[in-house]
Amino acid sequence: MEWPEYEKKIKEFGYNRSAVSSIKQAYDFAKKAHISEKRFSGEPYFIHPVQTSLSIAKLKLDPETVSAALLHDVVENQNVKIEEIKKLFGEEVAFLVDGVTKVDKIKYKGIERTIESLRKMFLALAEDIRVVLIKLMDRLHNMQTLQFVRAEKQKRIALETLELYAPLADRLGMWEIKAELEDLAFPFVYPEEFEWLKIQVQEKREAGKKYIETLNPIVERELLRDGVKPLKIQYRIKNLFSIWQKVVKNEMDISRVRDIVAMRITVRSLEDCYQTLGVIHKLWKPVPGKIKDYIALPKPNGYQSLHTSVFGPEKKIVEFQIRTVEMDEEAKYGIAAHWVYKSNKQNPEKLKKTGEDKLRWVRQLQEWHKESEGSSTEALNALKIDFFRDRIFAFTPKGDVIDLPEGATPIDFAYNIHSEIGDKMFGAKVNGKMVQFSHQLKSGDTVEILTQKNKKPTSDWLDYAHTSMARNRIRAAVRKVGPGTAGNKKGREVLEAVVTVKDRVGVLRDVSAVFSDMGINIAGTKSGPLSREHHRLVVNFFPKKGLPNSKILTGIKKISGVESVSIKQVT
Repeated sequence: MEWPEYEKKIKEFGYNRSAVSSIKQAYDFAKKAHISEKRFSGEPYFIHPVQTSLSIAKLKLDPETVSAALLHDVVENQNVKIEEIKKLFGEEVAFLVDGVTKVDKIKYKGIERTIESLRKMFLALAEDIRVVLIKLMDRLHNMQTLQFVRAEKQKRIALETLELYAPLADRLGMWEIKAELEDLAFPFVYPEEFEWLKIQVQEKREAGKKYIETLNPIVERELLRDGVKPLKIQYRIKNLFSIWQKVVKNEMDISRVRDIVAMRITVRSLEDCYQTLGVIHKLWKPVPGKIKDYIALPKPNGYQSLHTSVFGPEKKIVEFQIRTVEMDEEAKYGIAAHWVYKSNKQNPEKLKKTGEDKLRWVRQLQEWHKESEGSSTEALNALKIDFFRDRIFAFTPKGDVIDLPEGATPIDFAYNIHSEIGDKMFGAKVNGKMVQFSHQLKSGDTVEILTQKNKKPTSDWLDYAHTSMARNRIRAAVRKVGPGTAGNKKGREVLEAVVTVKDRVGVLRDVSAVFSDMGINIAGTKSGPLSREHHRLVVNFFPKKGLPNSKILTGIKKISGVESVSIKQVT
């Protein structure tokens, strides 16, 4: 991309003459530095820093960050000294370029490389969020051109993107980036599942869009009648990988995924949000339990919106999302929305505090790293569970929000507050009722931890703790009591596949064949009638290293007559 076209684009993003001038210096320097370098596609390498910097400019970050994005590979690829960057472009740009270079410059291989890369990225996160934003945009463009990379590298890069970069974007509240990274990685990591789902979803997407479009004039008319002038009414299509995750959770039954297409209404003010919700509920009856107020109780990544599902015309269930312009910006760009160029210059103190609030989880992650035990593989798995899995948020009795991974129990909640509360825990109340230590918490639960002065953890607690933070602290407390009490229970893991299928001759043989073809050992099977027409098959099996459950789910779902299938851990 030549300068006139590039200049036009960044001016469209709102950069003034002075900012454009400073960015041009970085553009010219990077172009010259990469002049002889080529990408796997055969195109000039300079295309990559240009696209990375345009993604940064779209987020409306300061010109120093745009310049650093243009220069982010010159130290690593062309051996330009960081001192030269500092001399030509100033300390701030040099600091950002140096930060990205340090994140990239990893000498380890495989799992060690991944862990070391993450450690450096988290250090950068705590020091300056912009370093990680550049790295995310760098990864985004690499994923957009992944088809040109050697086949043996494609899956590794895509899997790393799916498991680490997309969840990181999600934790930073950057929904659009997260969704694009997921959908770019999906076909490389799970090609069969991708093709199957694409066919299943195509018709539902088109039908959903047409249905939503028929509701637009009805909604707009009723809002105007009620004194609310909507700024935008549009449909939102759920990204493909998010649909896949819901299909897996819903036993491979795509008919249970109701929000493939939703209506999104953008209004002027907070008051208009709630008034719009009232208008929607006057028009159509809400689905019980599907009203979510993420404005009063934002998600841990800062996401705010009102969600409701209603029984629309023809009794079809449709989801509505209602938000202000500011909330919409935050939903798209997350924490980057607080680094908007103009805001950065107007109120840096307020901006800094906002950033600190949004990155509280990074401080927790640094604590986690100090306490983490075991091998790099265990550390990576623990990291995925503790920080990158689907999140829930529960509340203390005082209303403080505790951010936890899905599947967390009261023990995880207690240790997340403080190790002493966890160590002295003897019981828990969820929404005012006593629960077992094994009880899985849900978003919106209010949790009260009951403590006793002389209470001590026991090794049994490890069976109920979901997060590595809680497990590490339990082990540490048990070791103080005496050696050998931690009770590390090791047994071969067994999973259970539960299949609902129309009864016919040979169905058990067909299901067993899926496991056999994939080289999976079956531990046992059982079956029984659910109704006159349907059977329930249960297959206990030993997981095969490197084979994701999604392959098994997709294979079974393809069998004639299978209506639902799910997999859960037995031991």
